[in-house]
Amino acid sequence: MSNITAADVNKLRKSTGAGIMDCKKALVEANGDFELAIENLRKKGQKVAAKRADRESSEGAVIAKVNSDSNSGVIISLNCETDFVAKNESFISLANQIAELALSSNTKEELLDTKIESMSVQEKLIEQTGVIGEKLEIGSFEKINSNFVGSYIHAGNKIATIVGLSNNFDGSFEVAKNVCMQAAAMNPVALDEDGVSNEIIEKEIEIAKEQLRAEGKPEAMLENIAKGKLKKFFKDNTLVNQAFIKDNKTSVNEYIKSVNSDCSITDFKRVSLV
Repeated sequence: MSNITAADVNKLRKSTGAGIMDCKKALVEANGDFELAIENLRKKGQKVAAKRADRESSEGAVIAKVNSDSNSGVIISLNCETDFVAKNESFISLANQIAELALSSNTKEELLDTKIESMSVQEKLIEQTGVIGEKLEIGSFEKINSNFVGSYIHAGNKIATIVGLSNNFDGSFEVAKNVCMQAAAMNPVALDEDGVSNEIIEKEIEIAKEQLRAEGKPEAMLENIAKGKLKKFFKDNTLVNQAFIKDNKTSVNEYIKSVNSDCSITDFKRVSLV
């Protein structure tokens, strides 16, 4: 049997993030073969991942990134099982690494196949499941390409937003950030009326009708009054029509036009773990 030194164990620990005793055991089992020890630790990760596959991973970190040209942005959530792990610096660092890689991917599947430290992101998640002892997975993957993209991550890495603007101008950064903060705080269901699904519209009309019936309104009047209430729903729940959080006397769209009359929001994405 090879003589396993503390330096060997420490080197393996730094390379894999596994615990000291796990690293020592892996090196002993591999008879000092460093690469084989790494492989053994990865296999252990696969075994742990298989055991925890049905566990709920509702905690984690939500990270938003924008590329250097500010014309593409992405949000990913790296999910885990407990808030304790979600707050760990190495976990947040991994989430940021993966988010950077996500800028070059168009789908979650592409991201999972992307290389990170000589293995795929999917393999890395399996490896880290073995290290941490909790199920890890990419939950959300959202991307926007536009002439200008801004991002915002709410304190605690639980909510993140990205917003696309039609124009790139001197004030784009501030405008995009303000709109991102709006979306994070107010959680709009869509960009505008056209983005609201028929399912939501029908549900809101039915809710309004039930309220009107309870108030004793005649059945013949319900449809028209309900449609009026729907306009209020659009105002409160679509991003461009919402009251701007920094000045509730103006809408988000009016705020943008006051800064640049040619600019509009092309898209937004919001991911939340709360």
